Amino acid sequence: MSRSDPSDRPERRPNVVLVMVDDMGYADVSPYGGEIDTPNLQSLADDGLRFTQFYNYARCCPTRASLLTGLHPHQTGIGHMTNPPDDPEKHDRGVPNYQGHLDDGCVTLAEVLGNAGYRTMASGKWHLGQHERADRPLQRGFDRYYGHLAGATNYFDPSGGQGLSRGDGEPGSVDPESTTDRRYYTTDAFTDHGIDFVEETLDAGDDPFFLYLPYNAPHWPLQAHEDVVEKYRGEYSDGWDALREQRYRRQLDLGLFEEDWAPLSDRVGPEWEDLPAEKREEMDERMAIYAAQVEIVDRNVGRLVDALERRGELDDTLFLFLSDNGACAEFDMLGSGPAEKLNEADLGPGEGFSPLISSYGEAWAHASNTPFRKYKRWVHEGGAATPFVVHWPSGLDDGDGDWRRQPAYLPDVMATLVDLTGAEYPDTRDGVDVPPVEGTSLLPAFDGDPLDRGEPMFMEHEGNRFVRDGRWKLVSAGSEGDYGGPDSWELFDMDADRTESTDLSAERPAVVERLREAWWEWAERVGVVPNGRGVESYADFLAQVENDGG
Repeated sequence: MSRSDPSDRPERRPNVVLVMVDDMGYADVSPYGGEIDTPNLQSLADDGLRFTQFYNYARCCPTRASLLTGLHPHQTGIGHMTNPPDDPEKHDRGVPNYQGHLDDGCVTLAEVLGNAGYRTMASGKWHLGQHERADRPLQRGFDRYYGHLAGATNYFDPSGGQGLSRGDGEPGSVDPESTTDRRYYTTDAFTDHGIDFVEETLDAGDDPFFLYLPYNAPHWPLQAHEDVVEKYRGEYSDGWDALREQRYRRQLDLGLFEEDWAPLSDRVGPEWEDLPAEKREEMDERMAIYAAQVEIVDRNVGRLVDALERRGELDDTLFLFLSDNGACAEFDMLGSGPAEKLNEADLGPGEGFSPLISSYGEAWAHASNTPFRKYKRWVHEGGAATPFVVHWPSGLDDGDGDWRRQPAYLPDVMATLVDLTGAEYPDTRDGVDVPPVEGTSLLPAFDGDPLDRGEPMFMEHEGNRFVRDGRWKLVSAGSEGDYGGPDSWELFDMDADRTESTDLSAERPAVVERLREAWWEWAERVGVVPNGRGVESYADFLAQVENDGG
């Protein structure tokens, strides 16, 4: 009997731990071919399952909106981005789907599971609204919260406009120096509080718990504990092309890909040997700090796993791990911020965005996304494909590190947890109608069975869009508010070409037209509208696009 059959599930409803990292590439952790030391994630993967084709929403806040609600971001009020702390109307486009914070007409995982008797906690990056109390974690179903409400912060000193909150006051109300014995570092502190919340719950009684642990690592700025950075200095002195080739060979050895249906995508960036020696040393340093950020996440995952094991809760805990988007190529090909300031505490946003924000650049991001094309913001594989590790000893019949190759995406998490826990997904919230869950339960896939998905998977962010229907993926790389013409679509056979190397749109016009029409029907249903095109209605939007030939 399948574990997806309710009669064969463990009698006790499992705890749920949902760990998400920020701006991490597909190939950065060892279960997906990375060389960065991540033994705790490797152990969870070896004793659990790994999905090969799980999609996020290619950007920080749209992913969070979709993950926590089971809807598409446009249905939650975050069709584009969340309003930043210094400009509460920056991303408000004047329509509910693009207001820049969570809408009243959606429910979060915390609200759904909380109403089913779960204790709900979050520790980490929120990025779903902060200006109104109604947008904050405690007002959206979480019993406990600690973290930063905005999109990025200084790891060593998260103060100022993007600073910390316990959810019971204004942002910046928490003294970071009071929260950790070691030099303050957000990844450590988020784990400290997550473990404390779990311990409080277990001490209080028998209620199952839901812990959401969204780390801000390895999002810029580049900052990590110096002893971990030192471990990686010199490890990247052969450059990005060598790293990408090494990761790709490990992916083939792992059985993640076959070379004939996932050829390595074209190289990006200058030739390593053409860079001056001083620049090569700097670029090695940038990647070393980034790698240290990823390893520190893994160390903290290990701390959490150890805490669960000490309390006898690990076997009955469904543990999920993913990234909010692909690797980040923002700012410059070779990174941003002066080399002499790398890993210093004055980097990154405080009251505003510092000119000293440091990043590792597009060339390293391309290696992080091995073997794919594109990056964060785009919905080609490099932007939207994420590792997805599932660990649940008491609930998985086949938890031996196997790959699950069924395509899946963020709205499936809500559907899965509702299916698993017996929670009731409501029709209304405070008298406002709530859209039905957009996802499909992954419980059959946990057993290796097909998913009964009723329609294709759809996505849109800043004009970047895709339709995924079985083996076919129709995808377009746009820019904010630009939906292009018919030639902007590319068609890929994902069973034969996972790295999107051969566009089949000219050979398969009927498939293109069918999927293109399906995408537009979906776009109208969920309320995709142009960002900044100056139209007042969806009909006007469609008319403009038709005039453009799109």
